[in-house]
Amino acid sequence: MNKEVHISQTYPRLTVYSEENYRGRSRIYRGNLGIRDTDNILDGIESLRFFSTSSDATLVLFSRTRFRGSFRVLRGNHSIRDLDDYISGNDVESIISSNQRLTLAQIRRIRSSGDLPPGYRIIG
Repeated sequence: MNKEVHISQTYPRLTVYSEENYRGRSRIYRGNLGIRDTDNILDGIESLRFFSTSSDATLVLFSRTRFRGSFRVLRGNHSIRDLDDYISGNDVESIISSNQRLTLAQIRRIRSSGDLPPGYRIIG
């Protein structure tokens, strides 16, 4: 008798690491979310991998906590081996991971309000 196995994965998948070059402790987050302060996760996120089946998937990296400061927008899948000095010489202090395309206008609204769109989880 064969048993059917169903695997459900939610995208995007964000894997964060406590050390550069995808080393050290890691944690995997799935779905649309925002990490308010990267220092509260694994005592600091130093590298990450972002994966989605959607080409519209958006990863937004901010230079300050709570989605403030300068930001960098990445579309599609990315692996970043070192988050130090990644945004115009500044470290990544907060992150938004989305399976949908976030426009620059939406990102600027998030930056000014500190609030994520409905359906997003807040981490850290």
